[in-house]
This record gives sequence, C-alpha cells and structure tokens, in this order.
Amino acid sequence: MIFFVQDNMAKAIFPGSFDPPTYGHLNIIERMKNIFDEIDLVIAYNKAKKSMFTPEERLAMLKELTSGYENVSVHLWDKLIVDYAKQSGASVLLRGIRNSTDFAYEFDLSLMNHNLSSDVETLFIPTEPKYVIIKSSSIKELASFGGDISEMVPPLVEKAVRNKIQSDN
Repeated sequence: MIFFVQDNMAKAIFPGSFDPPTYGHLNIIERMKNIFDEIDLVIAYNKAKKSMFTPEERLAMLKELTSGYENVSVHLWDKLIVDYAKQSGASVLLRGIRNSTDFAYEFDLSLMNHNLSSDVETLFIPTEPKYVIIKSSSIKELASFGGDISEMVPPLVEKAVRNKIQSDN
C-alpha cells in the first residue's frame, strides 16, 4: 500500500457501533493515527437498535483505550455520518474491511455517502490477518457461553462484557 504523505493530512472519521470495541478497531486506529492529523472515533448509534452497551458506556471505554493518542478523540452521533463530517470539517471516512462481505457492504455504503456529500471520501483499510475473525456479534455470543474472548478485546472490554452478561442474567 502506498500513501502520499503531505505536510497537512486531512481529518478523518472512523465511525462504527463499537459494541464492544475490539483489538481490530484498535489496530485500525493505531495504523491510521500516524497518517492523519486528527481522527474522530464516532460512535454511531441508533436508538431503535438493541446494543450490549449504551452509547455512553462505549464512549467511556473508547476514551480510556485511546487516551494515549493525542490526535484521536471520541464522539457520539445519532444522525447521518456525512452530516458529522460536514459539521467537524472531516473529509475522509475510514472503514475497516475483514473480507469480501464487508467490502461489498461498505462499498455500497460509500457510494450512498458520496452521493449525499461528494466532498467526503471513504478509505477502506484491510484488517491485519490476525483480526479477520474478530466480529462484535461473535464476541458477545462467545462470551455469553463463557468462551475466552481475551484475544479479541482488551482487558477493560473483556471485564465490561463479562460484567454485562452477569448483570443481564
């Protein structure tokens, strides 16, 4: 992969549900924080959608997990992501891709977003192979059966997932 480094790179948005945050998410952040001047992690949430964690709980986890990154900030958003981009001055949406299914979904979404706001571009970031199987829904299901999720999420998140499962039972 070739990047053309400029003196002043664009502000990027990395949107997602982050329910829960995973090592795959953190890998994308780690790789992109050195390329962009600023990255806004945007916890996109839908009030009608059932999530394991509240938006505020995800916000707190991501803030703690990224506290050492000076150019990364975390935000909540419940509207169109291109509207967040316009409001924040960002011109790039970062999207992690694990496989061809992810690509097909994200490609269609990028076309819709580009149609809504032609000055916002989507950059697809392929995952590192060791993170291909990490999927938030699989983590929640595995944890609900007492499976080991320590290789998929940071300890802070693992503890929160376990606590959430225990409190729901």
